[in-house]
Amino acid sequence: MAVSEVKARTYGNWRKPTSPGIAGLGLAGTLVLIVGLILVIISMKISIWLALGMAVLLAMGLAPMLLRDAAGRNGLQRGTARVAWMVGKSGGKHIYRSGPLGRTPAGTCQLPGLAAASTLSESEDAHGRPFALLTLPTLNHHTVVISTDADGASLVDQDQVDTWVAHWGNWLSNLAYEPSLVGASVTIEAAPDPGTRLNAEVSRNLSPDAPALARAVLEEVVRTYPSGSATLTTRVALTYSGAARGRAARRSPDEMAEDIGTRLPGLTDSLAMTGAGSARPMTATDLAEAVRVAYDPTVATLVEEARADGGSGLTWDDAGPVATQEFWDGRYRHDGAWSMTWAMFDAPRGSVFSSVLTSLLLPHPDMVRKRVTILYRPHTPGEAARIVEEDRKNALFKAQQAKVEAARDMVAVNATAQAAQEEATGAGLTRFGLVVTATVLDHADLPKAVSAVVDNLSAPARIRLRIQKGSAASAFAAALPIGIVVPHHLRVPQTVRDSM
Repeated sequence: MAVSEVKARTYGNWRKPTSPGIAGLGLAGTLVLIVGLILVIISMKISIWLALGMAVLLAMGLAPMLLRDAAGRNGLQRGTARVAWMVGKSGGKHIYRSGPLGRTPAGTCQLPGLAAASTLSESEDAHGRPFALLTLPTLNHHTVVISTDADGASLVDQDQVDTWVAHWGNWLSNLAYEPSLVGASVTIEAAPDPGTRLNAEVSRNLSPDAPALARAVLEEVVRTYPSGSATLTTRVALTYSGAARGRAARRSPDEMAEDIGTRLPGLTDSLAMTGAGSARPMTATDLAEAVRVAYDPTVATLVEEARADGGSGLTWDDAGPVATQEFWDGRYRHDGAWSMTWAMFDAPRGSVFSSVLTSLLLPHPDMVRKRVTILYRPHTPGEAARIVEEDRKNALFKAQQAKVEAARDMVAVNATAQAAQEEATGAGLTRFGLVVTATVLDHADLPKAVSAVVDNLSAPARIRLRIQKGSAASAFAAALPIGIVVPHHLRVPQTVRDSM
């Protein structure tokens, strides 16, 4: 009998959109260079010394845009980030106090930073299931969070894994056709298992007439199994915009809740085919508990015990921290814990297998909680066609600038051509990013957590991470499963940032 060989599929061809420009200046830098040269030429008719001075000023202005670090950020971007941090720190914005003795209205523990104005309500979907709707009034964004019980890939045939990945890609592609959707995220959180749920489940189902031996075995299981074990939770956040579309007026949170509630059953059912397991929308209490534990991991056991006894009763006004403080080097102190957050600046080059993120997602003993959040922004079919064509032209323009063809430029040209061809045949296009947050209880353990993330976890995944210096609080919030779409919160538009 012939034995068929199973060839593992590979994935890749991820590209960061580039900006056309001369000598790596980008579109904005190139425009500044052209305008500056025109002014220099005009000033030569007035005075050669004036022209020389303007040329020096032009060179000094463009020099920071040519100096890029390992993460691809130029000197202008690094300088503006530093100035913004210093301005914010001088105004005390790096420190947050809430609660009865804080500065928040009514003495509540609301979330700090980007989610400070958020409100939480609860509605029912078309199947009658309650779901939490998180609203950001400043942007008119509305987020629903889905909790899943992922099946896991252990002892699963490769064919089944490939099928799950294919369905996940199809699910992401379909998000481009989801009306008013502005972003999606998947958060995988690893934390120690206190064993509370196992104890409650066994106690609830243990028969009083059970044999002594069976009772002893179960008691030993409850006592020993949670030791050293961990829990992995997966949450999918979908963020919709309630802004006016065409002739349709701006929609209220109640209207958005009714609209999203009709779509939720289809979204949760289709998630099950991606290997996400049972998917259900999170209630308002579930979401408040998850955020509360993220800001203060020391209350995790208390929350689990309260849930086992009938519910914690936490509300959104109790979900935030009492005190936080962020530092320029990326450290973030929140209640009884310290965190560091990294963001991916370069996706894996070449082809990878479907298990590429396994090491990054697994629990690690050097940190009490770890969250890995993948942020998605699906493009509509119209946007996708424009982006891939512009990217292909930009790659060609860059390759034609060099007298001798560089191998990397030719690879980029081929990759953009392949992306354009796939998009033309119906494939979707999605922007994605990745954020990793490591949390420890003792400040002295922070260096070990940093070493674990940078050296042990991200390296096998072939992902290059950068510490979020000067924006630790915002990066921490972006890694939470609350649907923060970071580009919509930036003062400098994304198109301007991309052109630099």
